Amino acid sequence: MAENAYIPPKVWTWDKESGGRFASINRPIAGPTHDKDLPVGEHPFQLYSLGTPNGVKVTIMFEELLALGHRGAEYDAWLINIGEGEQFGSGFVEVNPNSKIPALVDRSGPEPVRVFESASILMHLAEKFGAFLPASGPARTETLNWLFWQMGSAPYLGGGFGHFYAYAPEKLEYPINRFAMEVKRQLDVLDRNLEKRRFLAGDDYTIADIATYPWYGRLVEGGAYDAGEFLSVHEYTHVIRWAAEIAARPAVVRGKRVNRPNPADGVRERHRASDLD
Repeated sequence: MAENAYIPPKVWTWDKESGGRFASINRPIAGPTHDKDLPVGEHPFQLYSLGTPNGVKVTIMFEELLALGHRGAEYDAWLINIGEGEQFGSGFVEVNPNSKIPALVDRSGPEPVRVFESASILMHLAEKFGAFLPASGPARTETLNWLFWQMGSAPYLGGGFGHFYAYAPEKLEYPINRFAMEVKRQLDVLDRNLEKRRFLAGDDYTIADIATYPWYGRLVEGGAYDAGEFLSVHEYTHVIRWAAEIAARPAVVRGKRVNRPNPADGVRERHRASDLD
């Protein structure tokens, strides 16, 4: 055993913050820390989120729907600053008991419907508007295969590699190596698939691409954790081609600007179909 190696106690207790950039947002209990109602705007959908990869999935989806002419997809985007603990407000916890962004309230029907977890939100919107998800058959199944691949894989990229490589209070060889290996394996999975296909599930752009681009597209573009050189992302040429095509879509450009933490970086609340004019 290495000198000064950590020996776990028989029973774990939370007696200090874990350290690192996002230590203040982590705790071992659920529920609200304070009372705060959520704002409600005038549009059918109320999105409470932040411009992180998971949040960007949903704003891209809304912008793509608006670009297709679905005026019923107009939404208000409200910034939830997770660094300030706004996800632990009572109103937000009512929408998402897991206190994670994004969270959505669909007010288009007679009763408000809460939707949380990004894949659930994408499926809800895709099915409501009949867009970016095949209605049935093998194409639908393949789209869902890749959507849920992303949901299962990205925590190793973000909470695993990203945390230990970029945010942990000290650099530790074992976890960085462990998660770098896994992220490179995931990139190879994507690259082999995209060698044969234009998009993840085939010839058509779907919610699988919308979900995956903000994580893995951003990674090969060099925008995630300043780790492009470390991970040799230039090797994944098919992922790079796919990411470049998606990044050029006007709806993606708009979706990436919504709910940025710094208002100067983008826009904080919208959206009407007329915003596309």
